[in-house]
Amino acid sequence: MTHIDMNKDPFKEYIRQSEPGKRDKGYAWQTAIGLQAVDGLKTSKYLLDTAIKNIEGEISMAEAQNLLKSYYKENPKHDPEDRTEEADKVAARIAEILSEKSFSFTPNEYIAIHRKLFWGIYSHAGKIRDYNITKSEWVLNGATVLYGSASELRATLDYDFSEERRFSYKNLNMDEIIRHLALFVSRLWQIHIFEEGNTRTTAVFFIKYLKSLGFDATNDIFAENSWYFRNALVRANYNDLKHGIHETTEYLELFIRNLLLDEKHELHNRTMHISGRLSSSQKVNIEETKANIEEQKVNIQKKLDKLSGSVSDKTIRHIQGIYGTCGTDKIFGRSVVEEVTGVGATRASGLIKLMLESGITEPVQGCGKGKYRFKS
Repeated sequence: MTHIDMNKDPFKEYIRQSEPGKRDKGYAWQTAIGLQAVDGLKTSKYLLDTAIKNIEGEISMAEAQNLLKSYYKENPKHDPEDRTEEADKVAARIAEILSEKSFSFTPNEYIAIHRKLFWGIYSHAGKIRDYNITKSEWVLNGATVLYGSASELRATLDYDFSEERRFSYKNLNMDEIIRHLALFVSRLWQIHIFEEGNTRTTAVFFIKYLKSLGFDATNDIFAENSWYFRNALVRANYNDLKHGIHETTEYLELFIRNLLLDEKHELHNRTMHISGRLSSSQKVNIEETKANIEEQKVNIQKKLDKLSGSVSDKTIRHIQGIYGTCGTDKIFGRSVVEEVTGVGATRASGLIKLMLESGITEPVQGCGKGKYRFKS
């Protein structure tokens, strides 16, 4: 068996080499695994071993799926917080879909991709949600995007597809093409027609659509910047005019330019955080404390960096979201953690314990039991 270094990307050599079959499979697997990060998930070493066997031609995609099915039947996960099985199975399914040549630009294709990715994992796989949702976003300081209304989801989806189908890219320069593609994919994502799995579904559909338009999107941008992609979608659909914050596709356009034109724009999540988009009047009021706040952020980030090797990316984002909401001044308890992160009581208590033991937070006396704040 080929030895795999988990600290290195095993697919880069396949993407760089000239043999088309291995290159395409390497890209598909690399992208499929990287996209799990949008939901804070990590795949297993077993999946990497299986992926390499597929790329080398030792097993087919169907055989890879069957191996994963057998593996998790023999090695079931008993911890409800452990979503490695989901990450592995969805990654394998994404790799399979990206390797297929077939594609149709229709709402049914979009819904079918969700069903293919999540059948047996989500009970609502391939089903349009029937209730309204909100999601606390780190990049929005805990606020939420206004997602599509449950009563209008299918009609909205059909409308967006019909508008895109009628749109002509003829005579547009590349800047205009990329701007329009950013608008299309951001609006498609904003509908959020599924309960879960919207970003991964949208990304897979978008990649297939780009290929149908003649673009060669076979590089590592999605794999290495999937969390940036999601935050860019969020920023493309959020307004807070009172505080001078406007929806913008600028970040999404940088991502697409790197993807399609092989440009080298730096993609940093911190540049999208709305804390950097305060109105001028607010900036005047906080100028004298800005340096201290930035120093506090650096200190928090240093502590998070130390944790990054021992906890999941999703846990790191949860802590960043809590800090973004509370800062060093606000006192919080378990209910705030649950509200900001969307996790249950047990998981919220675990996060509080982790932050306390890591020296990120400290207990607050005299405000009731179980109250904390971030260390300044």
